[in-house]
Amino acid sequence: MRLIHSRAPATGPRGRNASVVLAAIIALALPTAAFSQAWPAKPVKVVVNFPPGGAADQIARSLAQPLQEALGQPVVVENKSGAGGNIGGEAVAKAAPDGYTLLMSSGGMVSVNPHIYPKMPFDPAKDLVPVASAARVLVFLVTQPAFPAKDAKGFLAHLKANPGKLSFGSPGNGSSPHLAAEMMKSQAGVFATHVPYRGAAPALTDLLAGQLDFLFDPGVAIPHIKAGKVKVLAVGSLRRSPLFPDVPTLDEAGLKGFDADTVFGFYAPAGTPTQVIARLNLEINKALALPGPRERIAALGGEAAPMTPEQFRDKALEDGKRFGKVIREQKIVGD
Repeated sequence: MRLIHSRAPATGPRGRNASVVLAAIIALALPTAAFSQAWPAKPVKVVVNFPPGGAADQIARSLAQPLQEALGQPVVVENKSGAGGNIGGEAVAKAAPDGYTLLMSSGGMVSVNPHIYPKMPFDPAKDLVPVASAARVLVFLVTQPAFPAKDAKGFLAHLKANPGKLSFGSPGNGSSPHLAAEMMKSQAGVFATHVPYRGAAPALTDLLAGQLDFLFDPGVAIPHIKAGKVKVLAVGSLRRSPLFPDVPTLDEAGLKGFDADTVFGFYAPAGTPTQVIARLNLEINKALALPGPRERIAALGGEAAPMTPEQFRDKALEDGKRFGKVIREQKIVGD
């Protein structure tokens, strides 16, 4: 008769191997569990890879306070701009993966920059992990009030009648406003001179001063639009903005399928514990439901866009394909 043992023997090679494997699993699990329980034990830094005053900066600061209250630790926002967001991105990619350094960026750094910077000092897809989406940011085609065109169709006609005579600004080569303008130029068959800046706010300053003819604005010009200092002609999205329901999209103006929307959000260094990422995603999504952040994002003409880290990653991949096509066609390179 065969005896059936209720448990594996404690001695012998098989028993010793099982014990070793079990001990290894416990040893690996304990530090992670202990880390996630202790985190956060000190301030969390959020690096914004664009200058103060821009959309990324405003979104980060609107979420810092509710995130601080949820985590029980200070959340400090720090701006590290330059190279289309690469400087701030690299700083976070090379930071310790301990949950205390995060990045707030436009989606462009992940989905666009690898197409325009052949020698990036880091790989966004490998060195950063998505934490939480924050907002879908629209871009608005804006001009000075004295611009001769009164609507989007008239603007495109004016541009076509004056090839190379008009100039537009952007937050930098490869930024979503820059790509929006290049998409428009390609689809409409027009030409205008691009003037890159280090952020949306400086570009807007020069538009207000009459140094530029137009630009695609990621929301920082909205107070000036409402004050009558800037004229908005179209929305670079597939649907109209709730802020300006009477302003048509470029799709409606004849550029079929025109979509220059991007998603801004948080990233962490690769290797950051999954428990920490899950906690941050939960708290950021909760904060996006609060009136303060939602109103700040809406004031930029955007929409709160809570997602799981996986959904956020998939969105970046989708945008990378869409914008990559424009970059190749227009031969866009980084600064």
